[in-house]
Amino acid sequence: WMQIEQISFKLSYYNEYKSYLRTIVDQMSLNRLILFASRRALSTATKFNSSNVPVLQTELFINNEFVPAQSGKRLEVINPSSGSIVCDVAEADSTDVDIAVAAANKAFEYGSVWRTMDASERGRLMYKLADALERDIEYMAALETLDNGKPFSDSKYVDCTAAINCLRYFAGWADKVQGKTIPADGSTFVYTKHEPVGVVGGITPWNFPLLMAVWKLSPILACGNTVVLKVAEQTPLTALYLAKLAKEVGFPPGVINILSGYGPTAGDAIARHPNINKVGFTGSTEVGKLIQQASGETNLKRVTLELGGKSPNIIFDDCDLDQAIAGAHMGLFFNVGQCCCAGSRIYVQESIYEKFVKKMVEKAEQRVLGDPFDPKTNHGPQIDDVQMEKILGLIESGKAQGATLETGGQRFGDKGYFVKPTVFSNVQDHMDISTTEIFGPVMQVASFKDTDEVIERANNTEYGLAAAVFSKNIDRIQHVTSALKAGHVWVNAYNVLSVQSPFGGYKQSGFGRDLSEYALSHYTEVKCVTTAIPQKNS
Repeated sequence: WMQIEQISFKLSYYNEYKSYLRTIVDQMSLNRLILFASRRALSTATKFNSSNVPVLQTELFINNEFVPAQSGKRLEVINPSSGSIVCDVAEADSTDVDIAVAAANKAFEYGSVWRTMDASERGRLMYKLADALERDIEYMAALETLDNGKPFSDSKYVDCTAAINCLRYFAGWADKVQGKTIPADGSTFVYTKHEPVGVVGGITPWNFPLLMAVWKLSPILACGNTVVLKVAEQTPLTALYLAKLAKEVGFPPGVINILSGYGPTAGDAIARHPNINKVGFTGSTEVGKLIQQASGETNLKRVTLELGGKSPNIIFDDCDLDQAIAGAHMGLFFNVGQCCCAGSRIYVQESIYEKFVKKMVEKAEQRVLGDPFDPKTNHGPQIDDVQMEKILGLIESGKAQGATLETGGQRFGDKGYFVKPTVFSNVQDHMDISTTEIFGPVMQVASFKDTDEVIERANNTEYGLAAAVFSKNIDRIQHVTSALKAGHVWVNAYNVLSVQSPFGGYKQSGFGRDLSEYALSHYTEVKCVTTAIPQKNS
């Protein structure tokens, strides 16, 4: 740790998470941590700023070409740190979706270049795409910061790095998706094949624009499908540049199609399209229900949904308090609270409640808001004025319903969409701030007495995406993790995600899993082939 501190003592981003990294040091090698810190220390600054990031792709990507929308319509991309217009991009509608789906179907035809390509070659193309993204990581991170507002260090070392890792992980799976031979009764030879489902529609959100696009694209491509991806209208720029890289490295025409457009037009057209066989969606529960409904009203396309959350984070009095503070802080304030798995419902055992609140307020007030290209900044803006006003409105409701505002609760500055890190104490479970997914930097801290009580309260929600437990008691940990109704439960950590581990929820947080081997099953059909034979021998 002395080596890390010598390398990183001036590095605000790293220092913010140093205490948190200490809590998970057993999960990472010390040498890797030192390398991690070294790279950060050498590259915290960037030549880019909000006024000199070139936007190179602004059209729809269909059949390996950048083309304008058929309607000629454009939509504005806004810099959330200033509120200024970055550029405008093509606005796809149902006509453009039809054209993209036709290209994807053509690329998926029996005997096509893509269908006859060796699975290992598909993987090689994905490796090449990851390499190209790594080559251009500085530019891609700057582009992400420009239209999403997250600090440049987050864009580079979290989003872009995780996207590269995801592509490489699923590239390795491309030639390992396989069936079985089955010792069925009778004189038969029986085997299964895992075949691609065909044309897949993807719809991704604005909170992690590049990373969510890659989470969808990677298993889709590894399994041999083609794709029409509709990215969020607020943040289309990195996905469009990724499309340029896909063409550069050699993906055949029609395999990858990327559209910028609005949900009610382009998104709905994807959800209802009769020639799309599967839809993968990440976003709100409200829209997820509409997609599921559209599937039922059309061709019963397969659907996977990664939706909203209101995740509980349970802090027992036998925990390492500094570890719990660091984990809870990162669990809520990372990405300014714009995470579906944010640990926004924090339950702290009564005996340590006051101490926890005091320390959490101190930590929240240390966050640095400002220009996301400034290396000192670790807290960027919300995505747009609509989201900012929603957050501020919920803060007001928390005050009106009797919660204690400990810090924050206001807009920061007079330009851009910044909200001060906010902590509420004395929160009751019926309050709007405790039941509504705020999707912002608003922490709610409630107290509890015993284990059975907190399990019941933690599960008393329509959501079930994530949860966490901080304790040193292994029996208690096993009991609580088994009782929690959530798709991902962290123990003495928060937001520790890896591409090898599945991610998805229970209840109205959706169904299906992103990442890991589990994701592959959503993008293949299992075909059983039974052949009569004269005589079967073991």
